[in-house]
Amino acid sequence: MVADPIGPETAGEPSAAPAGVEGGASQLKWYIVHTYSGHENKARLTLLERVRNAGLNEFFGQVLVPTESVMELVKGQRRTTTRKFFPGYMFVQMVLDDRTFHLVKNTPKITGFLGGTKPTPVPEREITGVQTNMTEGKAKPKARVVFEAGDSVRVIEGPFANFSATVEEVKTDKQKVKVSLSMFGRATSVELDFAQVEKA
Repeated sequence: MVADPIGPETAGEPSAAPAGVEGGASQLKWYIVHTYSGHENKARLTLLERVRNAGLNEFFGQVLVPTESVMELVKGQRRTTTRKFFPGYMFVQMVLDDRTFHLVKNTPKITGFLGGTKPTPVPEREITGVQTNMTEGKAKPKARVVFEAGDSVRVIEGPFANFSATVEEVKTDKQKVKVSLSMFGRATSVELDFAQVEKA
């Protein structure tokens, strides 16, 4: 994800080496921060505001609450909602020193760092993986329910609505399942969208 200055995903791009910090941007590391579950976005916005007010923008990079889009059927209507990958956590890119540590830790809705008083940076490759999943999750909404071969399901939409079926194959990349259902006493295989079936 390309960082934009103090935009929806960042707390400002470091433009110069912070005073007393060698290397500037190269000093920024990713840390995992605990938040109250369900308050991740509020905690993120409050942290960004506190960083600005304290004049510490150059010590912080992006602040991420990783999410993906999920599709569900509500009262027969398809609805896309957002689901957090890691409820109760967010990722903060920062230069860790006493000042920044306490600024983050004392932010409302934040309970502390993963690792306590000696947090360990998250490897860049893992953050890149999370960002890739976020991008893919927004572009292609996933079904909220995960299906496996052998699952008993009920068809809830389309010409086979109300039929009971058994999952034969799951095509996650296409968001489809191949199911076997009994029609006129004969087993028939049908391919359906994830949103057209629910677990029985």
